[in-house]
Amino acid sequence: MYGSYSGRVRAVGAVAVGAALLLTGCTSGGEGGDGGSAGKNPPVSQLPKGDDPYWVNPDAKAAKALADEDDKGKQDLIKKIAQQPAGEWLIPENAKEQAKGFTEAAAQADREAILVVYNIPHRDCGNFSGGGAADGNAYRAFVKEVAEGIGDRPATVILEPDAVLHMVDKCTPDKFHEERYDLLKGAIKTLKQQPKTKVYLDAGNAGWGKPDQIFEPLKWSGVDAADGFSVNVSNFYTTEESKKYGKELSAKVGNKPFVIDTSRNGNGPWTGGKPEERWCNPPGRALGEAPTTATGDPQVHALLWIKRPGESDGDCKGGPQAGRWFADYAVELAKNAK
Repeated sequence: MYGSYSGRVRAVGAVAVGAALLLTGCTSGGEGGDGGSAGKNPPVSQLPKGDDPYWVNPDAKAAKALADEDDKGKQDLIKKIAQQPAGEWLIPENAKEQAKGFTEAAAQADREAILVVYNIPHRDCGNFSGGGAADGNAYRAFVKEVAEGIGDRPATVILEPDAVLHMVDKCTPDKFHEERYDLLKGAIKTLKQQPKTKVYLDAGNAGWGKPDQIFEPLKWSGVDAADGFSVNVSNFYTTEESKKYGKELSAKVGNKPFVIDTSRNGNGPWTGGKPEERWCNPPGRALGEAPTTATGDPQVHALLWIKRPGESDGDCKGGPQAGRWFADYAVELAKNAK
C-alpha cells in the first residue's frame, strides 16, 4: 500500500473511513452531536482569518477530548490539535446534511469548511478501506448531494484519496478505469458548479512519487477543471518532500497548484517495523505545520490537516478502531511537535 490515504483510517466494520470513510459519526453540524466542547473547558475558537481561513469544528473529537481532560499538561497538548481546522470526511448515507451543516457552521463563523469526498466505487481495491458507492449512478447521486449540501457557501473539497493513484499502480483493475475517469471528471464538474467551492483531486504522495506515471491519469480524471490537486493525504512525508513531489507533478499538468496534508508529517515517515504496517499509528510521529494559506509559494495553495490527527488509523499498535479517538497517540503527536 502506497497510501496517500494510508496512515489511513483503515476500515473496521462500519466505523471510520475504511468501511465507510473516516467515519466520524458526524451529524449535520458536527461530530457525534453530543454537545462536545461545551463542557468544563473553554470551547475552541476560530483562528485569525488572515492566518487561517478554515473552520475549526468545536464539536470535533479533539475538542471533546479537550473538554473531558482533567490533566492540565494533557489539556495543553490536546489543544494543539483541537484548536486547528481539519478535514470533515463525509458519510455517504448523510452526505447532503453533513455538507450543509459543516458549511453553514463555517459560514456563520466567517470561515471555510474543509470537506473530504471518499466514496468512489471499488475504493481501495477492496482492501482495508474497501467499499464505496455501489455503482457509477450511486456515486453520481452522492456527489450531487454533496454539491447541493454545500450550496453557495465556501468549501474546499479534497476529492477521492488514492482513486487516481490506484489506477496507476494497477491496484484497481483495468476494467474499472474508464468508468472511474468519467466519475472523477463528472464529480469535479458537479462540485465546481457551486460558486465558492474549490476542488483538489488527490495525486498520491512523495513516497510513491512517480509524476511521469500519474500526470496523464490526472488529466484524464479532469484535473484541468479542478482548482488543483492534493498530496500526502493521511501520510507522513515532510512538507519539503511533498512540495518537491507536487512541483514536479505540477509542471506536467499545466502548472496546477496543490495543497499538502501536514497533519502528522512533523517527523517525516516511520521507517521501523514491516513496510506494510508503517501506515498504521506509527510511533514517534509529530504534528506538522499548522493549516494556512500563507505558504509563501503561489503553487502551494495551502497546508491543510486533511487527516484528523489523534484519530486512530486502526486497531494496531494499541490503537482502537479506525476513526476513534486515540488519546495516547494524540498526546504523543502533540508532544513531538516542533
